[in-house]
Amino acid sequence: MLSTIEWKNDNVVMIDQTLLPTQEIFVTCSDYKQVADAIFSMKIRGAPAIGVAAAMGVAIGAVKSTAGNTAALLAELDDICDVIGATRPTAVNLFWAIKQMKNLAYDNASLSVSQLKNVLKNRAIEICAQDISINKAMGKNGAQFIKDGDCILTHCNAGALATAGYGTALGVIRAAHEQGKHIEVMADETRPFLQGARLTAWELKYDGIPVTLITDNMAGYFMKKGKIDLVVVGADRIAANGDAANKIGTYSVAVLAKEHNIPFYVAAPIATLDLSLSSGEQIPIEERSTDEVTHIAGKAIAPEGIKVANPAFDVTPASYITAIITEKGVAQGNYKENLKLLAT
Repeated sequence: MLSTIEWKNDNVVMIDQTLLPTQEIFVTCSDYKQVADAIFSMKIRGAPAIGVAAAMGVAIGAVKSTAGNTAALLAELDDICDVIGATRPTAVNLFWAIKQMKNLAYDNASLSVSQLKNVLKNRAIEICAQDISINKAMGKNGAQFIKDGDCILTHCNAGALATAGYGTALGVIRAAHEQGKHIEVMADETRPFLQGARLTAWELKYDGIPVTLITDNMAGYFMKKGKIDLVVVGADRIAANGDAANKIGTYSVAVLAKEHNIPFYVAAPIATLDLSLSSGEQIPIEERSTDEVTHIAGKAIAPEGIKVANPAFDVTPASYITAIITEKGVAQGNYKENLKLLAT
């Protein structure tokens, strides 16, 4: 199975997703600032993978610290958490992981410096392993919605590359494939960062799952032709009412799916739920560099100096979502009530 990120010899090793699919290069981060930069620059991306990277970033910050006592280490960890927390504002898994590590550190403030370093390192490694188990459970819960012969549309990348391994939306697809169902996937390119073209298509080909790459503006055409049976996507944050933030363009796909009576599923771990937000209107939307829109692979495709907008995410209202698939079960209907039940 493809390994996205791992702890190795007190360093954080991850595949550089900005170089895929032409180069499969693993980068080694030897300090927390390098991990933070990898998250910000999208060398690692996808909400669950960002969460794992954040936990490992805090852990490596602790392990490499020269603090002479526990109080000094805890003060240093506060600064480390602030740096990592400033990298990507939309993915709630980032803040979930930071909170997990920070609470763990303060709960063990009575330990020696070396003991506390080991506790944090072991927890980060555990979070990585748990993510893979969570994704496999989610895959089993979601595979029931895929029938033999189905063609599934997915947007962006919510596979092994977006997690510690296996995937969320692609985990559902993988689970159906492993059950022996004959399925096909349509992956749209996902402008402007092209995660569908660069990552999802590469990942599905790697696993031998039949995949067809389409441009973002082809989804409606294939839905109208009856070529798509269901849509499965991931999410970076889900509000208490079921509104889900995912890569920009997801909302457009959801609207098209509703118009054509095609089921639209969101697959995401419980850690992606943010029940403190009553609706998706409160989800912060990251605005990224204009270069991602005006350039592809470093080559300009737009007039110099043109005004550009580049929101990285949009929010799909709960009314467009057929079901939300998690590792603990599936929520349908009254999301406010059913998501709360799953989260407890």
